Amino acid sequence: MMTLEHLNLVVKNLDQTLNFYRAAFPHWRIRGQGEGDWYGTYRRWLHFGDDYQYLTFNDNGLGDNRNLHSNNIGLAHFAFITDNLDSVIARLAEAGFSVDKSGANARFRKNCYFIDPNGYEVEFVEYLSDIPVERNLYEEQ
Repeated sequence: MMTLEHLNLVVKNLDQTLNFYRAAFPHWRIRGQGEGDWYGTYRRWLHFGDDYQYLTFNDNGLGDNRNLHSNNIGLAHFAFITDNLDSVIARLAEAGFSVDKSGANARFRKNCYFIDPNGYEVEFVEYLSDIPVERNLYEEQ
C-alpha cells in the first residue's frame, strides 16, 4: 500500500495561508517549522498536519498561481475527503472564505471547491457510501 504523506506548496504569506487551512482542518497542528535560504531567497517554512499527513508551506512565493480557467501546465487542484462537507463550508465561511464553485454532486458524493489565499484550488469531498463502486460512479456527473 502507498499513501500520500504531504504536499509541498510555495505560498505568499504563511499567516494568511494558515488562516484558511486551520479553518478547514481544526484538528491539525504545526508539526515543525524553521527558516533558511532557498536559492538566494529567505523563506520560512512549516509543516501543518497530523501525525500521518501534512502540508508543507514555504513563504515568500513570487508571482501568481496558474490561471485555473486555462489549460496551462501546473497543478489544477488537490482534494481532501471529509465526513461532513457542510461543517467544512461553515468553518471556512466563518474564516472569511466562500465556495468558489459547487462540484458535480452525485447520488453517493458531494463536493465543492475553494480558492486558498495563494490561488490554489482545493476540493473537499464527502462520500455518502463506503462501497467503492458507488463512490466512483462517473456516469452520474
